[in-house]
Amino acid sequence: MKGVVSVFQSRKMKLHTTKSWDFIGFPQYVKRSKIESDVIIGVLDTGIWPESASFDDKGLGPPPSKWKGTCHASSNFTCNNKIIGAKYYKADKQFSETDIQSPRDSEGHGTHTASTAAGGIVKKASQLGFGFGTARGGVPSARIAVYKVGWSDGIDDADILAAYDDLIADGVDIVSASIGHSLPQDYFMDGLAVGSFHAMRKGILTSASAGNEGPKPATLTGFAPWLLSVAASTINRKFLTKVRLGNNKIFEGIHINPFDLKNKTFPLIYGLDASNSEVGVSGAYSRFCRRNSLDKKLVKGKIVYCDSDVDGQGPFLAGAAGFIGKGRVFGDLSFNLPLPGSYLNHNEASEVYKYLVTSSKPVATISRSEEVTDTQSPYVPSFSSRGPNPITPNILKPDIAAPGSLILAAWSPIAPSTELGVKGLGYNIISGTSMACPHATAAAAYVKSFHPKWSPAAIRSSLITTAKPMSSKINPEAEFAYGGGLINPTKAPYPGLVYDADELDYVKFLCGGGYSNDEILQFITGNDKLKCYKGSSRSATDLNYPSFALSIPPSQSITHVFHRTVTNVGSANSIYKAKVVAPKGLNVIVSPSVLSFTSIGEKESFSVKLKGNIDGIIASASLVWDDGTFQVRSPIVVYIAP
Repeated sequence: MKGVVSVFQSRKMKLHTTKSWDFIGFPQYVKRSKIESDVIIGVLDTGIWPESASFDDKGLGPPPSKWKGTCHASSNFTCNNKIIGAKYYKADKQFSETDIQSPRDSEGHGTHTASTAAGGIVKKASQLGFGFGTARGGVPSARIAVYKVGWSDGIDDADILAAYDDLIADGVDIVSASIGHSLPQDYFMDGLAVGSFHAMRKGILTSASAGNEGPKPATLTGFAPWLLSVAASTINRKFLTKVRLGNNKIFEGIHINPFDLKNKTFPLIYGLDASNSEVGVSGAYSRFCRRNSLDKKLVKGKIVYCDSDVDGQGPFLAGAAGFIGKGRVFGDLSFNLPLPGSYLNHNEASEVYKYLVTSSKPVATISRSEEVTDTQSPYVPSFSSRGPNPITPNILKPDIAAPGSLILAAWSPIAPSTELGVKGLGYNIISGTSMACPHATAAAAYVKSFHPKWSPAAIRSSLITTAKPMSSKINPEAEFAYGGGLINPTKAPYPGLVYDADELDYVKFLCGGGYSNDEILQFITGNDKLKCYKGSSRSATDLNYPSFALSIPPSQSITHVFHRTVTNVGSANSIYKAKVVAPKGLNVIVSPSVLSFTSIGEKESFSVKLKGNIDGIIASASLVWDDGTFQVRSPIVVYIAP
């Protein structure tokens, strides 16, 4: 039918689930553009809780004149001058009892991400006293347009594409999409990749979460080269939960435990010794404390020791007084708990086990969590999906990292704050690349407010080249964990130079990737004027991207040349000199090594030649163009293909 670009199976996606702004050097009273309130952020998520204080429209005028969208208002949902539009999508019409057939959020996730990006300033916010302080979005004057695509059974590609059709027509400036498939999908079989391509054509950048399948390599899901792929980083906040044994030994674990036992001790029991024999569970299984594996009679009123990273569901449902989990490693995720609990590392948990099996009457108590400073931050936690890019190995993904661990933001009070239905919170602390994505969205919107005519590629370039470098000492996956580094919104509007690209550049990239004219036309562009022809294709390494990645076979010496073009957006008259940092054995030759500009918007091209060998699986280098005022940094990664 005319107007149909592509047809493919609609698969299910998943949700990728304030101090953070201050931590990255973006204070409340940073310089703001006068037109920040004209920037519209489209949030693809589970909807929104409009009554939250984070979405109060006090001080905001009517929506900008460019806004063409609507609000699916009803008796239980209305928009205002902060939430200027709201729609919901469910192509299969299959609703569960917990689904609300309106843009209202019953999951909490969409409310959290929207407020992180563009929520207003709310003082004295906390989750049961944790994270107490002022909650705010990165661009508190920006407008929010809600596109509810997330439901209790997941997110369908079909709904993603319908939402993109609308948001493009509505006048959205930046899209925030904290969603993705469980496994990587081809560009043409992914609703987010297809939808974001069409948005890019209309000047709209999509910020997408990288996924929560780390630390395994090549687990990214939001990796199309025309969108911004965002990994999660920590902030200088962590929660420690102490366990005190009857022998007065104290161990510190993680998880957010809001319960105060007031030092009262409880009998300690091993999950292995409390198997639910009524349903045929053996101790070999009950020691992990999974759901329905524990005997309620044996664990009631006791603290259960578990040989796993449980989140408390099994012990809670069995009526336990608390639990102690085993297996924490550096960078692990903290859960909100439905009962007192703590998650210890292997060594500390082994000490608890020794006490448990040698004491005649083992007892323990668990303290309420304490918020402390994480002095090693920022680093990428274990859950954040890693590169390399699973479809196009020579395009570096993720692009950047942003705060995504233990983020306090608005919440839907009817949504559970734990897996077991604890409700009633107006603000919640959760972690995930879903939380990182709206931080990057807000940074992109901040850049857009100063440069409303910049292309999506220029905005993405500004975020990558101004990012703060991160350390591979903590994250040995290096750029495959954090891309260009930690976002730096304060510097992002002033990058000096940008690596720009448009629809034709991406079509040439697809041609170079082996896609045919029919595939490109039928699956993504819908434009028969954009075709592959002899000499039109472009290798992935020559896409005008602000980073450089090269995959090589084992034991092969390197000789490769990249080509790039930069556009001057800094000082009219400027001279940039190339500065290279590279490991021993890898030569990086930039030609020319000096770029001279005499006007804003002027373009200059250069090449980067890599020659030599790498020691190990991955080698990190960097190129900085420096004119004395602006430092334009691009990461360079050479790695042995897995």
